[in-house]
Amino acid sequence: MPVVWTTAFLDLPAAVHDAGTAFWCAVTRSTRSPVRGPQGEFATLLPPDGDPYLRVQRTGRAPRVHVDLHVADVAAHAALARDLGATEVHREEHVVLVSPGGFVLCVVPDGGERRRPEPVVGPGGAAQRVDQVCLDVPAPLLDAERAFWSALTGWAARTGSRPEFTVLERPAGVPLRVMLQRLGDDDPRTSVGAHLDVACGPTRTAVAAEHRALGAAHVAEGHGWTVLRDPAGLPYCLTGRDPVTGLVTR
Repeated sequence: MPVVWTTAFLDLPAAVHDAGTAFWCAVTRSTRSPVRGPQGEFATLLPPDGDPYLRVQRTGRAPRVHVDLHVADVAAHAALARDLGATEVHREEHVVLVSPGGFVLCVVPDGGERRRPEPVVGPGGAAQRVDQVCLDVPAPLLDAERAFWSALTGWAARTGSRPEFTVLERPAGVPLRVMLQRLGDDDPRTSVGAHLDVACGPTRTAVAAEHRALGAAHVAEGHGWTVLRDPAGLPYCLTGRDPVTGLVTR
């Protein structure tokens, strides 16, 4: 039961939904689709090439990221998720579940998406690509969450560029890699959250300046990454990874 495509959903409160959507459209050079849903709460970010893999949802909760896994057999994959420890919370043509560590995900029908968009170039000429969902995992939950995601996706897990990172080896063409980050022992979070990562290679400083000009706020600097906060309040990271390969540049 392979996962054939991945989508990141930005769940944004009504008050900041438009600002957040406009920001991510600008960052990814995308166009917002016509809205859909009973209250017009859903929209897709249509990239300049390839198939879409980022969507937005207007919600009544705090801003967050959730993941859609696109599969051929939704019922079978949802059953697998439950067998692996997930809790089902809603079912239509898609199934909404919560991972063992408390992260919301959806299993959705394969819509035929196969063309991964290319990196985009910002106003200053710097290439960048939203290419990763990083799951922020409290240390006591890491082993169970890593086993869950690897088994659910069928993607092998390996240690990343730092010991606190676990990377799942996605198939070629899948737009979003999934990485698990073990939070520090002093981190107060008790359930799994997530943020987006943008690969921009050695031009990270220039990309950060572009994003700040579009309304992002600087939060912190790390070991090869810059933490920013978008206008809707979502933290995300610019990383020094190559926007084509996704690998750390040396």
